[in-house]
Amino acid sequence: MVIDEVQLLKAFAKGDKKAFEKLFKEYYDPACRYVIRIIRDQDTTEEIVQATFVNLWEKREMIRSDISFRSYLFRAAYNTALNYIKHRKVVARHVASKQDRIEEVRRNFVSHQPDFELQKRIKNAVEELPPQCQRVFRLSREEGLKYHEIADELGISKKTVEVHMGKALKMLRESLGDYLTIFLPLIFFW
Repeated sequence: MVIDEVQLLKAFAKGDKKAFEKLFKEYYDPACRYVIRIIRDQDTTEEIVQATFVNLWEKREMIRSDISFRSYLFRAAYNTALNYIKHRKVVARHVASKQDRIEEVRRNFVSHQPDFELQKRIKNAVEELPPQCQRVFRLSREEGLKYHEIADELGISKKTVEVHMGKALKMLRESLGDYLTIFLPLIFFW
């Protein structure tokens, strides 16, 4: 370790923003090159490295000046990347579980064939949705596309898809209120 880095780390630990900027400029790109080998996604890699730097800044008083900052940063980024991967797996399991429940409700619905009046009311309620909400709802419920697939097909963000689905479901709940007690699973999982 170079004497300059020792001084830099001491200044960083005391809250010197210039020292932080120097460390950031020197190690950001190498850290990104390291993390991308783990994550394999540029945007996520940059978020992880930036989050790691923010975390190091928040805990700067705990960083010793006699260590290799590069090694410390890379270990912290590695741990953050692993936590991201673990979180992504948990989310994937949750989504799969939710999809299984949706499919079960659909199978039950098909096997019980709801009355014609309800089908007519649902069709009318869906047709009364604003055009973009209706497109998003149909792509999700009729074609079985996931939110990110709908976003890609319509050229909008995933968050926008979520907003349209929330709006569509709220409007359908309001429109079909008297049927909710009987066919609640249908409204949410159709």
